[in-house]
Amino acid sequence: MEAIKKARQNTSKVERSEAAKAIRDEAIEKYFPGEETEDSEGRTLAQLKDALYQVGNKIRRELTLGGKRLDGRGPTELRKVSSRVGLIPRVHGSALFTRGETQSLATLTLGTVRDQQRVENLFGESKKRFMLDYNFPSYSVGECRPIRGPGRREIGHGALAERSVQWVLPPEEAFPYTIRIISDITESNGSSSMASVCNATLALMDAGVPIRQPVAGISIGLVQEGSDYVLLTDIIGDEDHFGDMDFKIAGTQKGITGIQLDLKIGGINEEIIRKTLDQARKARLELLKSMLSEIRRPRKDISKLAPRIETLKIDPEKIGLLIGPGGKTIRALQEETDTQIDISEDGVVTIAASFGANAEDAKARIEAMTEDVKVGRVYTGKVIAIKDFGAFVEIAPGKDGLCHISELSDGFVKNVEDVCKIGDKLEVKVIAVDEQNRVKLSRKAMLESSDEESDEDLGFDED
Repeated sequence: MEAIKKARQNTSKVERSEAAKAIRDEAIEKYFPGEETEDSEGRTLAQLKDALYQVGNKIRRELTLGGKRLDGRGPTELRKVSSRVGLIPRVHGSALFTRGETQSLATLTLGTVRDQQRVENLFGESKKRFMLDYNFPSYSVGECRPIRGPGRREIGHGALAERSVQWVLPPEEAFPYTIRIISDITESNGSSSMASVCNATLALMDAGVPIRQPVAGISIGLVQEGSDYVLLTDIIGDEDHFGDMDFKIAGTQKGITGIQLDLKIGGINEEIIRKTLDQARKARLELLKSMLSEIRRPRKDISKLAPRIETLKIDPEKIGLLIGPGGKTIRALQEETDTQIDISEDGVVTIAASFGANAEDAKARIEAMTEDVKVGRVYTGKVIAIKDFGAFVEIAPGKDGLCHISELSDGFVKNVEDVCKIGDKLEVKVIAVDEQNRVKLSRKAMLESSDEESDEDLGFDED
């Protein structure tokens, strides 16, 4: 009994496990030497193993109720916490969060609208712009087994972490990116799902995602015998195993964003719930303080490796104009600007590009194409036809106007081809739009305004 008690008070998980295993092996060798499975009195090896297990659990509970946790901490004490961000250069955001012997490596990728996950349920199809995947490989707990598809643990822990973080994400209108985070558990000894919540927050800030508030999560345990009980902050794996409760609570400094309660007893009263929430809040604030010492707020800009996205709203009736016959117009626009363009049914256009200048160029072209032509607006158009009386200039796909021969230059023009030829680019100004939406353009107006600007720069006085 005393040997088991001493072994269970070792502060290291590995050493504690090895000491308990040595005591079990010694007892087995003493009472069941060789390959015997039953002694002279009819007692079996299985009964011995079960008795050792029950004694171990009883000792651990007694120690905990007496104020002695297995790893030497006090009931409300957190394990040592450390954080690092930006440790993986190629991904758009990364972080490493360590709490005692639990560690999570988070990687974040920013995608476009096309990267959203399609979800089918009883109510139809929907899309997810935020995904948090949780991986729990066997080596994180010192085991060696095949890594196959995600199990119930991975799916449940990932869903809990995802729902705990999603409430602080910026709205899609302000940040039109698809966000995917992967939390790989590299070591586990208690509440790796809450470590994933903390690490997801760090990765989001490292990626420059303008979250509303940082989120942290902690697990509170319970050991209860009759009316006596003790609440344990930041439980380890053994405390989760022999304890009566695992209450995971995630949130910001202002409130709770996610909870999950696992009980092994009939229930808990209001007093325990209140104390648990209060204890979790204090631990959460301590975690947030530690996390923010590594990165205070989200970075001002997203990674240079992430796509640049621009959005604009157009009249839904002009979606066909933007797409063009058989998609010809939008395909040409994407090729010329090296962008990816997506259009929703309500007229929201999302433009993604590797470089911000490309996205801005595509946005300006779409605006010119879909907005109504207004008098006074300047366009850089292409000459598509030449007549004796002037040149027709395409100022946007599907939109052209006439630049009369008298408006081609500030001097006399005998032949239109003396000024421009088909395919030339001209900077023109809209000077009129008649009742039939025929557009009249002027190159002369642009030449005159250029001369005025030149005179002003040189300091000439007007008569």
